[in-house]
Amino acid sequence: MPFARISLLKGKSPEYIRALSNSVYQAMVDAFDVPADDRFQVIHQHEPGELVFDRNYMGGPRSDDYVLICITAGKPRSTPVKQAFYKRLVTLLEQAPGIRPQDVMVIITTTQSEDWSFSGGDAWIRNAPVAA
Repeated sequence: MPFARISLLKGKSPEYIRALSNSVYQAMVDAFDVPADDRFQVIHQHEPGELVFDRNYMGGPRSDDYVLICITAGKPRSTPVKQAFYKRLVTLLEQAPGIRPQDVMVIITTTQSEDWSFSGGDAWIRNAPVAA
């Protein structure tokens, strides 16, 4: 049940955004233990000056194609799983929509299952909704 918040600069085509979304989702299915049909994303396109990033800090050089992917996950993943996910993600993003690995930053935050309500105002505990 991960949720991905994806931030990038404005100006990309709908096809680019669709490819970005698809690659993030596919990497999650391939390497982050996410089942098919578990796709929740918000894509934010920012004006210049609204997405501030260092061009060289711990990587780079970063270009205007920089993308920040923040994933909120409902269960912890091991370090090897996260590392495999990061590698799969940059591979897919380089293929489509054509983002260089140096332009991809990922932050993963883990929550508890009861921190999620998928509908109806019910908390979600161990794959079974619990009435609030």
